[in-house]
Amino acid sequence: MACLFAFESLFMSVYSSRLQQLRHVMQQAGVDAYVVFSSDPHLSEYLPDHYQGRAWLSGFTGSAGSLVITADFAGLWTDSRYWVQAADSVQGTGFELMRWGHPETPDMLDWVTQHLQPNQVVAYDGQVVALSQAQAWQTMAAQQSLQLDENKDLLALIWADRPALPQAPIYIHEAPFCQRSLAENICAVQSVIQESGASAHLLSSLDDIAWLFNLRGSDVEYNPVFLAHALVFTDQALLFVDESKLSEVVRTYLAQSAITVMPYEQLPLALQALPSSMSVLISPHAVTIGTLAAAPQVDWIEAPNPSTLLKACKTPAEIQHVRDTMEADGAALCEFFAWFEQTIQQRPITELEVDQHLTAARSRQPHFVSPSFGTIAAFGANGAMPHYQATPDSYATIQGNGLLLIDSGGQYLGGTTDITRVIPVGTPTTEQKRDYTLVLKGMIALSQAVFAKGITGQQLDVVARMPLWQAGLDFGHGTGHGVGYFMNVHEGPQSISWRTRPGSQPQSMLPGMITSNEPGLYRAGQWGIRIENLIVCMEHLHNEFAQLYAFETLTLCPIDTRCIDATLLNSSEITWLNHYHEQVFERLSPLVDGAARAWLTQSTRPLATTNCSI
Repeated sequence: MACLFAFESLFMSVYSSRLQQLRHVMQQAGVDAYVVFSSDPHLSEYLPDHYQGRAWLSGFTGSAGSLVITADFAGLWTDSRYWVQAADSVQGTGFELMRWGHPETPDMLDWVTQHLQPNQVVAYDGQVVALSQAQAWQTMAAQQSLQLDENKDLLALIWADRPALPQAPIYIHEAPFCQRSLAENICAVQSVIQESGASAHLLSSLDDIAWLFNLRGSDVEYNPVFLAHALVFTDQALLFVDESKLSEVVRTYLAQSAITVMPYEQLPLALQALPSSMSVLISPHAVTIGTLAAAPQVDWIEAPNPSTLLKACKTPAEIQHVRDTMEADGAALCEFFAWFEQTIQQRPITELEVDQHLTAARSRQPHFVSPSFGTIAAFGANGAMPHYQATPDSYATIQGNGLLLIDSGGQYLGGTTDITRVIPVGTPTTEQKRDYTLVLKGMIALSQAVFAKGITGQQLDVVARMPLWQAGLDFGHGTGHGVGYFMNVHEGPQSISWRTRPGSQPQSMLPGMITSNEPGLYRAGQWGIRIENLIVCMEHLHNEFAQLYAFETLTLCPIDTRCIDATLLNSSEITWLNHYHEQVFERLSPLVDGAARAWLTQSTRPLATTNCSI
């Protein structure tokens, strides 16, 4: 026990010391409030270690969160997915958790407005701050008569062992999985550039760049992308990338398509060289204020990146590859769950083992590349933290009675998967079954939705939440996010959420868009439930009355029926579930044998309608 206390004391003192060092350099630089954003020059969701400044400074490792530091205050703002985890992470570090989105918690801009005086200096590193975000801070500073310094990377002054930029090799995403040629992608983007009245287009978002050039890498964990910028003109395209990452095969491939490769760090020089008469298309949410500072003479035209919508609408051939990938992923899940059910009867299993065995099962499938995000294996109360992550230093043992939530996914050459299942360990309670069934009702409702052309994900969100709202319940995250094609597991422009980003326009659902369907319910300190399939928008019916779309469910894995209270389901919902399980068995049974096939057979048995509601 004494050793544990000593370790905790050392752990806490590291972050307190770093905070003290930052305050020292703030004082030397004349900075009254310093903001640390969880971001990089490409505004990535998952960051290379070089840009994990918020985690290094505060100890909080979640994927979302920002810091505000003054001489007598240090706050971590993060959303409801991370409130429990963040509260534990910042204990003893000198940081205070600010529950972003809570009605009694001001956001960062409001807090700065309330606590700083006119002429005081607010600073951040503009190289990692989106133009749209910087515009909000600029407006606030002007209204409050604050001085704003957007060129301060103060962490660079105290982070002595900061990791270098990643050096992973870049490779071509080739046929048969790659279905659109580089020339076709470039031509499609150039057409939008011309339609917008611009002369060029600046790209910094890594998934857009990887899609545009049909290249993949591994500079960012879980996402098959690489650090790069791109400038696309109406008659040429420039790729700014570390050339040491390019093999001769990749160099030849780019040269054959007349792509000019330039060193990664030379983007500012290229922007400075643009004529003052040039207009350049940019997405204010996908390029940083620091990047744009290199070319103040340019006329920036703000609009969404053309590639974002183009890559979101998968082609029929790509969707077929995703269907095939779902069969491989489903077979891996059968193997894993068969192992789990057998092993848990013999001994306790740790949350860490879930990740290990699930990843190993996927790795045995053809065309597997990597997990698509860090596996969430959360037992009991840990499941109430939507983005909980077990670590070697902190994990639970799965034993006794409780619910186990597993959210996982894989990157395959033919698609990206993301699935969440909840399984009972021991005997589920009446309350757990009720919660589980209400979440399932929402998931089924969205799966069955038929909707008119032009309907947005914001509008569809109501469909999935209605069963929970009717019971006086809700969940804090969105119901669905876009999913890439061997690309980022989170992509835009569509999302299924009634909450929208300030200044953004809700995106209508379009054929070919792959989106997650994952309502949930979380009871802090008790359990969490989320049931997730991936769905693709498809044309459904077009007649004299309407043009209608519907969803095809792509994910193939049984939904555990042991947690269902059938009296809360109507006959239509049970029919949907039984039909889904029929499809799962039909498509997966030829791919598995032995214990995996036995588990699949047992888990897809039809649910009786005898006790269902009307």
